[in-house]
Amino acid sequence: MRIGTIDIGTNSMRLLIADYIDGNLVNRKKYVNTTRIGQGVDEQGYISEDAIERNIDALVEFSRICKEKGCKTVYCMGTSALRDSKNKDVFIKLAKEKTDIDVEIISGEKESHLGFMGVLEGLDEVEDILVVDIGGGSTEFIIGNEDGIRFSKSENVGALRMTEKFLNQDPINEDEFKDMSNFIYDEVKNTLECVKNHKVKKIVGIGGTITSLSAMNQALEVYSMEKIHNSKISLNEIELILQNLKKMTLSDKKSLKGLQPKRADIITAGVEILYTIMKNIEIDEITVSEYDNLEGLMCQNIKNMS
Repeated sequence: MRIGTIDIGTNSMRLLIADYIDGNLVNRKKYVNTTRIGQGVDEQGYISEDAIERNIDALVEFSRICKEKGCKTVYCMGTSALRDSKNKDVFIKLAKEKTDIDVEIISGEKESHLGFMGVLEGLDEVEDILVVDIGGGSTEFIIGNEDGIRFSKSENVGALRMTEKFLNQDPINEDEFKDMSNFIYDEVKNTLECVKNHKVKKIVGIGGTITSLSAMNQALEVYSMEKIHNSKISLNEIELILQNLKKMTLSDKKSLKGLQPKRADIITAGVEILYTIMKNIEIDEITVSEYDNLEGLMCQNIKNMS
């Protein structure tokens, strides 16, 4: 059985197509389009007409791919920006009219659960882990193991949201960066205290910031799910990349190996979020997972079908 799952995130829209055979997801293929549905949502409270148009076009394209590839069903979720926008209903109605796809807007808690479920699918053995999912609009923290989730929290700090709120100059202004850094810490410090109390030894990262960071760390000419999945990045490596990013112009970042040019403007904020988290919970290495909430959404719906 072939299934498609779509995630309409604040920064990008992503599609996973996979076959479900004998309890496993196989032949996974992912597609990404940087559609920025969250652009300006924080400031205005509304998704702009441009952003609606961009995202409907991308959804139409993803729907076409799903039909071409023979997907039996397609599931679609909307996350942080759609949660926060006052005109989400306009988008949902238009999406249904143009593609016949039902967009389900999920809570931060459900987003966390789906991310965790997806990560478990990609791990061979599961001890207690902390999963961190840095998105465009929010960051999810989830602690648990195969028996279930013990702690989860969604915080409104994301790579696009922080960039829009603080970083207005190119290259990045040091004072603006400090303001952003302090804001991130203030927003997440209570959650980080809770995380530390759980005494977790292993941290697994998902989302575009973290997979891009791994690709940059490996200087990948061409993105490879196989090379990213289960790769490791140390806190020292993150700090080094962060210091370099802070000094670079946007045009320099766009030519970095491993970084999609469309993510170049928000990568520094995303990396600073991760650096703040790891430094404060005192874990000096993160494992990167290419299995995330798209796989989680697929697994959840397969369970509901059976």
